[in-house]
Amino acid sequence: MHLLVVSTSTVYGKPYLSYLQQEVINFFAGKKNILFVPYARPGGISHDKYTAKASEVFGSWGFMMRGAHEFASPEEAIEWAHGIFTGGGNTFFLLKTLIETGLFSQINKVVRMGMPYMGTSAGSNITGLTIGTTNDMPIIHPPTLQAFGWLPFNLNPHYLDPDPTSTHMGETREERIREFHFYNPQPVLGLREGSWLRVQNEVIELCGPHTARLFRAGQQPAEQEPGTIDVA
Repeated sequence: MHLLVVSTSTVYGKPYLSYLQQEVINFFAGKKNILFVPYARPGGISHDKYTAKASEVFGSWGFMMRGAHEFASPEEAIEWAHGIFTGGGNTFFLLKTLIETGLFSQINKVVRMGMPYMGTSAGSNITGLTIGTTNDMPIIHPPTLQAFGWLPFNLNPHYLDPDPTSTHMGETREERIREFHFYNPQPVLGLREGSWLRVQNEVIELCGPHTARLFRAGQQPAEQEPGTIDVA
């Protein structure tokens, strides 16, 4: 499989996707038609507007982009595509919509066959085993929390470290993941903003300027340096 699993589409002070420009161009090299999946954004932003935002950027990089909602069927959308990009938003809404439209099974099939897939935020959450470690509120209930399972662990994009100067008394992200491990055995990788995973078949490489926080059930969290990582 060929995956680009990105914590966030936008880092502070830079335009949408701009910090990833060369990475994305290299990742989709030779793939002209990129299918955009806009289904993580409920309510406030339409599928057309979300697709237009991504398409403007990808178009400036030399790609052709269309939204999944523009096609008569998931099969037609996948047949057109040379690569797939799923944007961020609410992961529960995204998963439910993918399943209900039939796009989930179509994407799963072609990505496992080698079609390159890029996800940011919610689009990255669904590459792991389940969406049980997303930061999103369950505003809607998908029929399952099972994700694509392309990666043998869960993701926590936008991972935040505890702020020792904060007076906030709520649980930290680390505490929430520890609660997850009370009932679930799989590792969880906390991806800080500005970091991403480049996945080529069985090889997983952490890229970007930050380390990642790896959580395993019953063990102390460990920092993963950029480079090839093993999260089995």
